[in-house]
Amino acid sequence: MRITNNMIMNNSSGNINGTKTLVNSRNTQMTTQKKIDRPSEDPVIAVRSLRLQTTLSKVNQYYDKNIPDAESWMDVTETALLNIRDVMTDFRTLCVNGSTGTLTQDDRNTIATQLEALQQAVFSEGNADYAGRTVFTGFRTDKNLTFTEAEADTKYTIEQRLHADDMVLTRYYNGEVEVPTNVTEVAALKVDGTDTTGTEDAADYTIQQTNYYRLRLGYDNIDSVESISYTAGGTDTTVTPLVYATETDWATAQGGKTVPDDGVVIIQSSGDIIFGDTIQASLQSDHAAFTVNYTKTGFNQGDLRPEYYYDCKNVTDTNNVISYDKVTDDGEFMTYDINYTVAQNQTINVNMEACEIFDGSIQQDMIELREAVNNSIEAHDKVDKIKAMMAEETYSSDEYQKKLTKWLDLAKKEMDYYDDNLSKMFSEDLGKVDGYLADVSLSVTRLGCTMDQLTLYEKRMNDQQQTVQQLQSQNDDLELSEIIIRYTAAYNAYQSSLTAAGKLSGQTLLNYI
Repeated sequence: MRITNNMIMNNSSGNINGTKTLVNSRNTQMTTQKKIDRPSEDPVIAVRSLRLQTTLSKVNQYYDKNIPDAESWMDVTETALLNIRDVMTDFRTLCVNGSTGTLTQDDRNTIATQLEALQQAVFSEGNADYAGRTVFTGFRTDKNLTFTEAEADTKYTIEQRLHADDMVLTRYYNGEVEVPTNVTEVAALKVDGTDTTGTEDAADYTIQQTNYYRLRLGYDNIDSVESISYTAGGTDTTVTPLVYATETDWATAQGGKTVPDDGVVIIQSSGDIIFGDTIQASLQSDHAAFTVNYTKTGFNQGDLRPEYYYDCKNVTDTNNVISYDKVTDDGEFMTYDINYTVAQNQTINVNMEACEIFDGSIQQDMIELREAVNNSIEAHDKVDKIKAMMAEETYSSDEYQKKLTKWLDLAKKEMDYYDDNLSKMFSEDLGKVDGYLADVSLSVTRLGCTMDQLTLYEKRMNDQQQTVQQLQSQNDDLELSEIIIRYTAAYNAYQSSLTAAGKLSGQTLLNYI
């Protein structure tokens, strides 16, 4: 085959261009430290790179965003639960001290102050939020668990379910000693049937105690009871209760705080449903389940919102009634999970709803105990006032001493009743608060298990992130030392091709003769 000069020059030009292209490619690799600059250079590497990048993006979303977000949510929840547990622990300490020791008047005053503070604090953590989303309110993360301020005009109709097994024996007291404040009032006291000088009969101030089983509604100061029924032995029965606005109205109507054996009494101011002895025994024996429909207008700051615990309706605006469903036909709470995707096809539930942890009973127990403490404080004050009067010269006559001694006996009886009631309530609440603490501690444990599970997902995602990054680097990247070697080889080849081409241009026909 005859080789012409033209063919040599064309081949030389092609070689120069080829080496120049290779130098440019190596230069680009040195700049980017990547194996390819466009998919057409190596489709296999390009496809694998796209797949790895998609996988890494998902892993980064799980590891860098979803998992930290879930951790933060649960950290806020755990802090709130621990704070609530601390409040309950303080409440328990008060109950222990009150039930085991002899209390002075200063002790009672201190306990009353502490109970008021605990009552205000117990549900303050229920409004805990993460990034503006409340953590205990299910899917309603833009709403608070409690009323953050008093709402006097807010009105709800509430359907509450109760069970006869939850009835507790409660002490009710009728009558109150009124301490005279001056000579005229002391002179008016009438201490026995033979004393005709006075007008105020001591018998009218004799305190009486009655004991009845009760169930307690979720709220006090209710407006009205629309219906109350119970199911026992597969039979539904409607109850017609005696409804009284206050305990004073109840005592006035019944001639004392008594309940007919087959009767049911509802006190609107306290939310108590009180049962007569016969019907109570029957209902407890049959394990009756109650449904009570009632209306309440006005809520205090710190009260739990009804929609998180009961089937209810907000009827504040009659033109815009809002209905809430919270309880299933089986009496179970309907809860709504907030799930985070923390791995491929793996989700984790990060939220707990308040109804799963606590209810208004804690606050109600604190309120009732505080009332019992205040009753005891007032009873002791009455005794001290009467003793102080008896020591005054003004009341030194036998007549006044006789009258005040009788009133002192009545005041001591009242004091003994209220001290006994307070001691029993401390013991009873001690058992209750242990149950509340157990529920909160169980919730903390459940949350801890979920956090441990999330930690395992986090470790797995961290390992997977590193693995995918390593695979991506192996697929896409070049070592700088390798690039330099390749670039140097390409550049030397380019320079050699230029040198060879330069020598070809100096050849003539005589060189081939």
